[in-house]
Amino acid sequence: MDQPTVGILHPGSMGAAVAACAATNAADVLWCETGRSTASVERATRHGLTPVATLTELLDRSDILISLCPPAAAENLARDVAGHGFARVYVEANAISPERTQRVALLLPDAIVVDGGVVGSPPVGGKSPTLYLSGPAAATERIEALFADTAVLAAVLGTEVGKASALKLSYASFQKTSRVLVALAVGMAREHGVDQELIEVASRRTDSYLSEPQYVAKTAARAWRWGPELEEAADALAAAGLPPEMLRAAASTLACWNDAKDSELTLTDALDRLAQP
Repeated sequence: MDQPTVGILHPGSMGAAVAACAATNAADVLWCETGRSTASVERATRHGLTPVATLTELLDRSDILISLCPPAAAENLARDVAGHGFARVYVEANAISPERTQRVALLLPDAIVVDGGVVGSPPVGGKSPTLYLSGPAAATERIEALFADTAVLAAVLGTEVGKASALKLSYASFQKTSRVLVALAVGMAREHGVDQELIEVASRRTDSYLSEPQYVAKTAARAWRWGPELEEAADALAAAGLPPEMLRAAASTLACWNDAKDSELTLTDALDRLAQP
């Protein structure tokens, strides 16, 4: 397979590092320097990316275009690309919802849109994230080949645009919310001088709850008492001057299972009740 020319929109910390990996199997990796910050210029230079002066030149020369930008900008960026009549492979790799990814695909009727989701840290310093892909088979195969033998592991989920974004956000919803919950828990404990004891208690268990989905059914059966407990915890956060809204939202979610008190549910039963309370 011929080596493609790749364009990256825009080289942030993740985008620049991913683009640098793509350079292993690409003829060239381009980025548009017009209007970008000094930090972007330095980052792109450090990763060996080739600057071009205009978006038009970037699009004209790119066989594969990778969009990795702040989520809020994803659709506007796609509109800009569509305005130039881009008709080759467009990898929508931003952390956006499956519905927004599908809207991006509709904005680019002439392009071959591949849904992408990066799970993991930027591929520097020994880190090796996975780029999940979904979309037309021939296009996802090209992206797999582009990242072959690099620090980015490409994994295809199927041909349906939206699958990769769904996996990315499903994982991010747990990982990132968990980090915020850590901040709230330690913040509450610190207010009462027991933060070191909390960390000691937590250190005895290192497994991720996300690896135990079967426990969801047990959670549903206990929701009738867990919900009020979280409301109490939310009150404690508020008293400590910390935001209580996340725990109140969790309590509200648990309330969907109030009629499952001490029942023997399957995981499927519990999730069905959550989706259709």
